[in-house]
Amino acid sequence: MVVRRAFLVLLLICLGCSAQSAPPDIRQLVERHVRAHYSLPPEMSVTVGPTRPSEFPNYDILTVTLDSSGKKQNIDFLLSKDRKTMVRMTKMDLTEDPYAAIMKKIDVTGRPTRGNKDAKVVAINYDDFQCPFCSRMHQQIFPTIFKEYGDRVLFIYKDFPLEDIHPWAIHAAVDANCLAAQNGDSYWEYADYLHANQHSIGGKDQLDKLATLLVQKHNLDAPKLAACLKAQDEKAVRASMQEADNLGVSATPMIFVNGQRVDGAVPPETLRAVLDRALKDAGVAPPEHKSAGGGPNAQPAQPSK
Repeated sequence: MVVRRAFLVLLLICLGCSAQSAPPDIRQLVERHVRAHYSLPPEMSVTVGPTRPSEFPNYDILTVTLDSSGKKQNIDFLLSKDRKTMVRMTKMDLTEDPYAAIMKKIDVTGRPTRGNKDAKVVAINYDDFQCPFCSRMHQQIFPTIFKEYGDRVLFIYKDFPLEDIHPWAIHAAVDANCLAAQNGDSYWEYADYLHANQHSIGGKDQLDKLATLLVQKHNLDAPKLAACLKAQDEKAVRASMQEADNLGVSATPMIFVNGQRVDGAVPPETLRAVLDRALKDAGVAPPEHKSAGGGPNAQPAQPSK
């Protein structure tokens, strides 16, 4: 019995070494510093987790959880043994390609594409048909950037409608996917029209009529399309939205070029720089960029806003 009790005491001590609650005064101090350093809004909750051993001498690991309306983010810090210093810890696995890891998280199964399906550079855009910045980006890409890069880049769109501020964006995404299920070209024609005519869209009925107008041109199955438009199944759109959330997408447009993230409606020269870098990394020569005066390797003027 004495031996058993001694073993249990030793076990509890060991367990206590693996994860120990930080004292209340340290938790309060850590929270104050985190709130001040990151300028957190008052409504965001901050939870300071237990300390645990680290691989760095004289430091423990401390995880701080930020929670905003159910969206949580864990941040690891190194906390000195004397509890006087805290360092943000970012551990990078150099054996893994970070951009390739991002691309693996994006499901493009069945998505319509534009460009060379065998291209070594893939640009995936999380798009909202009612977003004015998406419209600007779309009209920069098509046809100018698309023609400029020829068969070097494959473009794919995924759905991220901001339903809180764009009332018909989800409906448009569903309609576009109904078209895509039958014919990729009809999807792109629909996307081109919506991005060029956002301000003239009167509502959801008009979206359905616009989709129906493409039946004859693209030889679509009219009853099948009508049934799809009527059903308004949001499952695929919601899945794309969740995928984007998991990738940290919070606004549109958001493009991933072979995994490298491009935020917002960036100028054409910025997008060209990202595409060119991805092409060089893939061993493909970028196209020459002509200036307004006709010289090579300079950027064309931006389109008017």
